[in-house]
This record gives sequence, structure tokens and C-alpha cells, in this order.
Amino acid sequence: MNISDEIANLILEILANSEGIADIQRNELATRIGCVPSAINYVITSRFTPQQGYLVESRRGGGGYIRITRVSSERQNVIMHVVNSIGATLDENSCRIILRDLLYRKVLSEEAAKLIATATMERTLCDIPSQLRERVRATVFKSMIMSTM
Repeated sequence: MNISDEIANLILEILANSEGIADIQRNELATRIGCVPSAINYVITSRFTPQQGYLVESRRGGGGYIRITRVSSERQNVIMHVVNSIGATLDENSCRIILRDLLYRKVLSEEAAKLIATATMERTLCDIPSQLRERVRATVFKSMIMSTM
């Protein structure tokens, strides 16, 4: 297991044990895991995003902390949160990350996730002019995910 996975798993464990809210002191967590504090930042910014169902706020200063809150796990709330957090465009990598999270949270079935992934992959959208692909992907993704409600 790499260090990013270890950090993410520890944060997920904290979230699970604290009703979906984790207050983390970056330096303390880095010392506990044995990594540099910037590794904590990297994991939080890449794996705990609004698209993945998390809100992140930080307080600076001596008693500063990072608070990660898991958005309500009710299926409809999760879907609406994802739809509202996606802007006018969506790249293929972000699409895959969101789908992986929705699968992990059991919001989507394997079959639904595969269909959405196929409909939004670069190869499927290759006939659409490149400057429009991310807009079309966002629209298709939102429409398909809303149809699962």
C-alpha cells in the first residue's frame, strides 16, 4: 500500500468513527503516518473533493485544523450533490473518479456505472469537436446519473 492510500484509509477510518466529520491537524497526522505534511494536502485535495461527496474547510493558525465532512449518504442527496458540484464541463478522469466513489458508496450499481463510463469515455465522444467534448460529457453524465434516481 502506498503512502497516499494509507493516508486516505486513515482519514476514511476517522470519518467512519466520527459520524462523517473528521477534524485533522495536518502535522499531527503526518507525524503519525511518517510522511511530510504536503502529502496530507495532496490526498485531501485529490481524494476528498466535492465531486466525491466531501466538504473540506481549513482553519489556519496555532490551533488550525482541516475539517472533512462527508455529505449525507442518502442516495438522492448524494446524487444531487454530485450533479450540483459538476460545472459546465467534466473531464474523463474526473468522471471516472466520481463513478468510483459512487460505486464505493453503493449509490450506483456496477452496471449503471459501466454504462455511464462507456457513454462518457473519450473514445465514445471522439466524433464531437474537442472544444465541446467536456461540455457534452458533463451534460451526458448529469443526465444519466439523474436517471438513476
